[in-house]
Amino acid sequence: MSKILGLIILVLDILAIIKIVQSGASTGEKVLWVLLVVVLPLLGLIIWALLGPGSPVKK
Repeated sequence: MSKILGLIILVLDILAIIKIVQSGASTGEKVLWVLLVVVLPLLGLIIWALLGPGSPVKK
């Protein structure tokens, strides 16, 4: 079960990184968001979803 959860988190992190790179944020912001998602995969993904470029909370 933990392998499936790890795979799901990996796929979501890859999708988040793709969305970050395609966003209209500045290069510095993109680098910081990608580093956050890579260093803290689950927590970084949650923080990006809540506060990242294009998030519903920021609107």
